[in-house]
Amino acid sequence: MSVDQRFKGVGVAIVTPFNENLEVDYDAYVRLLGHLSEGGVDYFVVQGTTGESPTVTASEKKQLLKLTKQNNPKNLPIVYGIGGNDTHSVLQAIASADLNGVDAILSVTPYYNKPSQAGLIKHFTAIADASPVPVLLYNVPGRTVISLAVETVLTLAQHPNIIGIKDATSSLEYAMQLAWKAPKDFLLLSGDDNLVTPMISVGWHGVISVIANAFPKEFGAMTWHALEGRFSEAAKIQFSFLDFDTLLYVESNPVGIKKCLEIKGWTSSEVRLPLVKASDELGEKLKSTMIREGFL
Repeated sequence: MSVDQRFKGVGVAIVTPFNENLEVDYDAYVRLLGHLSEGGVDYFVVQGTTGESPTVTASEKKQLLKLTKQNNPKNLPIVYGIGGNDTHSVLQAIASADLNGVDAILSVTPYYNKPSQAGLIKHFTAIADASPVPVLLYNVPGRTVISLAVETVLTLAQHPNIIGIKDATSSLEYAMQLAWKAPKDFLLLSGDDNLVTPMISVGWHGVISVIANAFPKEFGAMTWHALEGRFSEAAKIQFSFLDFDTLLYVESNPVGIKKCLEIKGWTSSEVRLPLVKASDELGEKLKSTMIREGFL
């Protein structure tokens, strides 16, 4: 068996645009969907971390998912973020979500309460048992403190409804271990934009990207160069994003990428507290880097 081809390539973790009153700007969201679709992304990821999921209400999430389904002329696959640190609440969220037209859910490792690996296995098994659509694990220890051990991922990969992982450990050794040991039909998706080319070189299948919000064509070209074995061409684009990607996280995600979208005229840079929008200094650095690398 091979990996699910719907999720190969570039998935974009879509930002949630806000207006100056910090209300969701649904019109800007629809425009952004068009920009991403025309830019050639392979699938949409709705309400991941980059979508500011902790501060978007349940009703807003419902509307954003609805608009994604309604404004998807290329019929791109849709991944929807449903996760948390209370297993029961996650199961309730799955039960109450309209997952018709959703191709998979992305579920983050529980944060704050620091479960053991045994707890993580039970948590994700319960989610996979309850979900009517396939489940992608999301491992991001920089935000959640705990990390899925390689052996834990391999155990969860045996569940028929857990089809892959988005990993943001920034560890190439971890990436190589999974590429070596995971089942061949288990999706391996980078959560680190700066490591996409080297991760693909050892067998990973793509990325769920932040950068692709503002630069879908460039990031898509890079990713598919790598997937098709043109690593020198992929590396050239990867290097052009190297300094830029670091800047995106200086004041937390999605502060940086929202500033880039504002510079390019797609959305405002507003974010909800406790995040604050990009400082003038960061904005100038992002703009000058975009100009230098030919992104603007």
